[in-house]
Amino acid sequence: MIEADATEFGLVPGRLAFKLELLQHTGSFKARGAFANLLLRDVPRAGVIAASGGNHGAAVAYAARRLGVPATIFVPSITSPAKVNRIREYGAALVVTGDRYADALAASEAHAVRTGAMKVHAYDQPETLLGQGSVGLELEVDASGVDTVLVAVGGGGLIGGIAAWYAGRSKVVAVEPEGAPTLHAAFAAGEPVDAPAGGIAADSLAPRRIGTLAFRIARTHVAPEVVLVSDADIRAAQAALWSMLRIVAEPGGAAAFAALLSGR
Repeated sequence: MIEADATEFGLVPGRLAFKLELLQHTGSFKARGAFANLLLRDVPRAGVIAASGGNHGAAVAYAARRLGVPATIFVPSITSPAKVNRIREYGAALVVTGDRYADALAASEAHAVRTGAMKVHAYDQPETLLGQGSVGLELEVDASGVDTVLVAVGGGGLIGGIAAWYAGRSKVVAVEPEGAPTLHAAFAAGEPVDAPAGGIAADSLAPRRIGTLAFRIARTHVAPEVVLVSDADIRAAQAALWSMLRIVAEPGGAAAFAALLSGR
């Protein structure tokens, strides 16, 4: 974690704390949920299987290699070449199928039925949320007194885990790309529903709908006003993070800060 003065970014005076999960194993917070699944569940001899836009797949592949477990990862065609290469480097069997995460998920579920491999869901699995919730635990320890936590949302594993950890002690605000408003749509409908799955952060923040588990937590512990940011907002946040802090963040990693920087 690093801290910065908000005025350095042209914002009103205040303290900003950035949780640098891009420095985590495999480059994102996803390693937490991957290890939680493999360590807390009984893994069959057929190994594990996961669908991912890239980050979760890399995390499961890495955890599986470290624990000596076979892994098969399904990703859509929009997954960045860097993430595809990372999954391969970790030794997992890789299948590229469909245009979006939902296509890869459907293919992975069919493969799991055929092989008996254990499904490691990217966000709608109790162990996944448990692992991601450790981000909140560490943030509260390292940045005590933080009154508002901004969390980017895709399927909801990260915000579900963080919101469950804070449980109302700090305000948790969801941030989503305008092109993939999964939680926003669910709040409006009163339940998880299909939403668009586009935008520049589509390989990390664009499942078809919010996870059931995360939605249940969000209704109680996440602010009801979801902040939607544009692709231009996200690009501006990426540029500011590099210019001021020399942080290179992928679009999904810059989305939460985009909500603050844009004034939304």
